[in-house]
Amino acid sequence: MFKKHPKGLLSAALSNMGERFGFYTMMAILLLFLMSKFGLSGEKAGIIYSIFYFAIYVLAFLGGLIADKTRKYKMTIFIGLVLMAVGYFLMAIPTSTPVPQSSFTLLLAMTCFGLFVIAFGNGLFKGNLQAVVGQMYDNQEYSKMRDSGFSLFYMFINVGAMFAPLVAIGMRNWWLGANGFKYNAVLPELCHEYLGGVTRNADKLQELANTVGFQGTDMSVFATEYLNVFTTGFHYAFAISIIAMGISMAIYLFNQRKFPNPATKEKAVGIQEGDMSIQEIKQRLYALFAVFAVVIFFWFSFHQNGLTLTMFAKDYTDLSGFSINLGFVLLEGAEIFQSVNPLLIVLLTPVVLSVFGALRARGKEPSTPKKIAIGMGIAATAYVLMALGSLAFPNKAALVEMGGLPQDQLITPFLLIGTYFILTVAELCISPLGISFVSKVAPPKLQGMMQGLWLCATAVGNSLLFIGAIFYESKAIPLSVTWTLFVIACVLSMFTMLFMLKWLERIAK
Repeated sequence: MFKKHPKGLLSAALSNMGERFGFYTMMAILLLFLMSKFGLSGEKAGIIYSIFYFAIYVLAFLGGLIADKTRKYKMTIFIGLVLMAVGYFLMAIPTSTPVPQSSFTLLLAMTCFGLFVIAFGNGLFKGNLQAVVGQMYDNQEYSKMRDSGFSLFYMFINVGAMFAPLVAIGMRNWWLGANGFKYNAVLPELCHEYLGGVTRNADKLQELANTVGFQGTDMSVFATEYLNVFTTGFHYAFAISIIAMGISMAIYLFNQRKFPNPATKEKAVGIQEGDMSIQEIKQRLYALFAVFAVVIFFWFSFHQNGLTLTMFAKDYTDLSGFSINLGFVLLEGAEIFQSVNPLLIVLLTPVVLSVFGALRARGKEPSTPKKIAIGMGIAATAYVLMALGSLAFPNKAALVEMGGLPQDQLITPFLLIGTYFILTVAELCISPLGISFVSKVAPPKLQGMMQGLWLCATAVGNSLLFIGAIFYESKAIPLSVTWTLFVIACVLSMFTMLFMLKWLERIAK
């Protein structure tokens, strides 16, 4: 698989795989952690989630700028790994739940500070490692394999993302079991509601309390105990991310000599930046900025997998049969869907590479910009499926009034699995190939910064994620309209890319 690629590619992928394992351990549970820890609504938790996801990517521009200015790419990458480990440590410190009002602001601020440290570390790490990988393909021997190289890099780092949610869920559920409780998706929300003085669902709370192992009748005692155990399990899951970061650091330090240094490595093929006219540099930058602007709307739609799609899994999906029994712990919960996308990336990447490889052999492989446009059209169909599958359901506001759907009215998990399948195919046409496009078009001395700006485009899309949560929890908006919003965003992105296609293809030659 790696025979036709630079030797450093596998080492870089393994370094990133450990980091992604830690990152997605946290991301799989972050939204539900904020809701269960602090009693936040989906909308308020979604705003924090969106800001964090924005910071993760926008700070990659700052990380690229630092590396481009200091020319110390490898050191910048390592410092990023260290900072992320520190951030996960801050998130892993267990504190009591429900959070007392006297310390609510302080503990929420501590959590947000931990998230910022993680985001800043990721900004130093992610874009600069991508720039290093891009440099591996800047010679005649490997230049034609750039797209497939980034696809392989993307596939391997998702191995970490595939197992991370399962480990996070396992830790939380194991801790619940160790304290005599079972997992239930809706209980944290009902517990916070009851402790807040709202008793409309008191009978349902009593019923569920009995099913998860509580023998008493005092619902205040149960709600307090269940929330504390539930969120402590999340804290311990964050601690696993620290271990993952340590492994990633070890792999990186052991293999960093295999990596090129963008500060000193000259391009063996193509036009050197010094040989480019000012006009050509401007055209390259204009093309990059145009693509950055368009992919904002894709990321706004795609990254709903950790927000509204996770909410849908918790609120409307029958999770009773969607679990993995390991004997000592039962892996179940809405977060388990976070493993579906990376699993599909690992499974589908060889298929997508084979298809494009066959087309390349016939001289019919689509250009990178065309692949990106195709991916956006595919993403739109995923949300068409969600819109159709949600037509019969009440919206979230009505669902809260009902106290949740009866078990026999919950929808099959295959709706979300099908949606993730389609979104994964779209992602494979956009994310790794977008990185490849940036590495090919960006002027050599701006590699780190341009990779950072690609991630900034992702950041802007992520900053809009909360709009999905607002639609999802609105009293006036039907559930299916929430998904239609993302259909429109993806379709507009596709047509915009197609409109610019000939110009982008000319610049990328």
